Amino acid sequence: MSHDYQILPRRKKKQIKKINFQLIFLLIPGLIVFGLFTIYPIVKLFVMSFFDWQIGFEQKSIFVGLKNYINVFNDPIFRKAISNTLIYALVTVPSQIIIGLLVAVLIHSIKRFKITFRVLYYLPVITSWVIVALVFKYIFNNEGFLNYVITDLLHLTTNYIPWLDQPSTGMFVAQLLGIWKGIGWNMVIFLAALQGVPLELYEAASIDGGGKFKQFFYITLPSIKNTILFAVVMLSIGAFNVFTSIQLMTGGHPAHQTEVALTWMYYKAFEARDFGYAAALSYIIAMIITMITLSQFKYFRKFK
Repeated sequence: MSHDYQILPRRKKKQIKKINFQLIFLLIPGLIVFGLFTIYPIVKLFVMSFFDWQIGFEQKSIFVGLKNYINVFNDPIFRKAISNTLIYALVTVPSQIIIGLLVAVLIHSIKRFKITFRVLYYLPVITSWVIVALVFKYIFNNEGFLNYVITDLLHLTTNYIPWLDQPSTGMFVAQLLGIWKGIGWNMVIFLAALQGVPLELYEAASIDGGGKFKQFFYITLPSIKNTILFAVVMLSIGAFNVFTSIQLMTGGHPAHQTEVALTWMYYKAFEARDFGYAAALSYIIAMIITMITLSQFKYFRKFK
């Protein structure tokens, strides 16, 4: 204990000990829940990744070492899934940040209807992924709304376009959904950051003859660089967690060509019943996300 604590009266020490005991007592339920539903699954999953894991009392799990990890890296569908995930991230993350930042700047600059525009842009964020994925599936389905407009109303083509049945267009629809749904979140984050930029900087730039574009690139962007880093990291993690939209709209078809990391992991775990492979895949995905995040921090550190 510190010297200050030693010189306290005995009654004060008892009060401090009582408060500490109460705090520990209040923390115990949370720590138990955290241990059971976070720490234990992580450790269990790591153990499973080294076994040919079987479910049931009659079947015995067999230790296979690094075989599951080797199988993952040798799997061409895994490589396709990771490639699709990386492309999804490279398309959606910059698009969400650029559009979200522009929307935030525009809303920040207007004097009327700010709350209205905030609500309109944020509505997709709070809408369920299941709902918006089904809506997009209805729009881009073979006999959906978009094909009806193109073929029956505008007569641009006589054949329906299989948007969700082709790898390129299927991933394009998923990327479009991801961008549309994430603009509002970025808008809110950047609006909060813009409100923290001192107005004196803009006033000084105006006096020196700096226009709006120069103010944006030399004042706004440097002032919110930490917020941009936060958005990039969070969106990158979110891009690697894309699942619901792909699963509901394409299901990984055709021939697993629209699989992403999580849909392929879900397929191997709950359809192929290869739990060891899925466990190893989950740790590989976690390592990839960690390396990407560290590289992003290293890159943004150059601009300090």
